[in-house]
Amino acid sequence: MLPLRYVGWWRIASVILLAFVLCLALMPAVWFWDDRYKALSWFDGVDKWLHGITFLILALWFAGQYSNRSYWRIGIGLLAFGFGIEICQRMVGYRTAELYDVGADVAGIIMGLAIGAAGVGGWCLRAEERFAKH
Repeated sequence: MLPLRYVGWWRIASVILLAFVLCLALMPAVWFWDDRYKALSWFDGVDKWLHGITFLILALWFAGQYSNRSYWRIGIGLLAFGFGIEICQRMVGYRTAELYDVGADVAGIIMGLAIGAAGVGGWCLRAEERFAKH
């Protein structure tokens, strides 16, 4: 982990973020795909896009807290989290588990870590420095 001033707060926020993603992944999807709510059902594969974007955001979140040397750990951890989500979805009767969802997760992880390596990584340090000045 980077030398952050508020490591404990970043960890608590990370746990809350992961729990939030897990809760969203386990919610019944009927309300989202119901004919009455056509918000995102107008194109095929929206579920895969949501997986990819979610895991891109998660990868960027953790890239902000860890150095480039730890990105492979972030990738493995998020991949395990993605598989865990699919296992949990298989265990509940109203969701389905799909290997393509994990593929979308992997795509999001790779893109997020690539963006982190391109200069966005370590953003938590910059955020702490900026807020410490005010």
